[in-house]
Amino acid sequence: MTDEPQANPENSPLEENNQTDQSWQTAQIDSQRIELLIRRIKTQIHQYVVGQEKMVEQLLVALITGGHVLIEGVPGIAKTLTTKLLAKSINTNFSRIQFTPDLMPTDIIGTSVYNLKTSEFNFVSGPIFSNLVLIDEINRAPAKTQAALFEVMEEKQVTVDGKTYRMEEPFFVMATQNPIEQEGTYRLPEAQLDRFLFRIKIHYPELHEEKQILERFKNQFQPNLDTFEAVVESGEIALCRKMAEQVFVKQDLIDYIAEIVYQTRHNGALYLGASPRASLAILRSAKTLAAMRGRDFVTPDDIQEMAYPVLNHRIILSPEKEMEGLQSEDIVKQIIQKIEVPR
Repeated sequence: MTDEPQANPENSPLEENNQTDQSWQTAQIDSQRIELLIRRIKTQIHQYVVGQEKMVEQLLVALITGGHVLIEGVPGIAKTLTTKLLAKSINTNFSRIQFTPDLMPTDIIGTSVYNLKTSEFNFVSGPIFSNLVLIDEINRAPAKTQAALFEVMEEKQVTVDGKTYRMEEPFFVMATQNPIEQEGTYRLPEAQLDRFLFRIKIHYPELHEEKQILERFKNQFQPNLDTFEAVVESGEIALCRKMAEQVFVKQDLIDYIAEIVYQTRHNGALYLGASPRASLAILRSAKTLAAMRGRDFVTPDDIQEMAYPVLNHRIILSPEKEMEGLQSEDIVKQIIQKIEVPR
């Protein structure tokens, strides 16, 4: 089920990997630092992944912002490979969980095991106790198992037998799902979808990208990931988050975000609008995107670009609009076009 067995959280090796380098702790805040870090990770990933620039960028935005990501796309377009490469690019712990219909909550968070020598119950942690967690085919597990993720994704902690176990930072969940497969799958509840910062929808590569893929692997049947090395320390991710927090947002842009989300609650095409959690998600991710692009201020373009992945899984179309074939992204686009852009 997982790549490596996980240790007891009270004596977890995660703490050793989260020791931030002193030079980074005392480094001067500089937007160029985050640009260099992002470039290093992207260069590593694109050794094996052709295209999918938007997915990679949004994954990095979510990682630095501190949110989780749901990646949706048909099989075979490098969803799992990209997330594994991102995890390998960072010098931290990584685990992978394959969701199946018979998966139980204890298979994820762990369970208490009776110790015959001490006559006590000891908690043995599950694969969720890691820094970067990849959940493959998240919609294959039933509701009871999905509910096990609610607390850990929102509060970054697990409560078992009345005791709370905190996750080590960074804690980043990347989940994948196939949008067209229905056999043996379960629809994710709205409460769980809302815990994902983004839903990233990815599509087939363009023709020229398909040719690049064939050219790159024409003499190699399987990509060799053994030589793939980490290029970023976990402490650098923490510093980038602090840098992103300091990005300036004008008051009229705050009002702009509020108006976009407010309009989702008063739109005849929508059965359910977005909550204040969506407003905060747009604000935080727009600040991170600005920092990643070397700016210390947010622009309306940053907000518009982040509105799509933040809102597309948080709003529900009315039955009539769904029958017409509209997508949630179409409604978000209409809302953005209707609202006057701040100058």
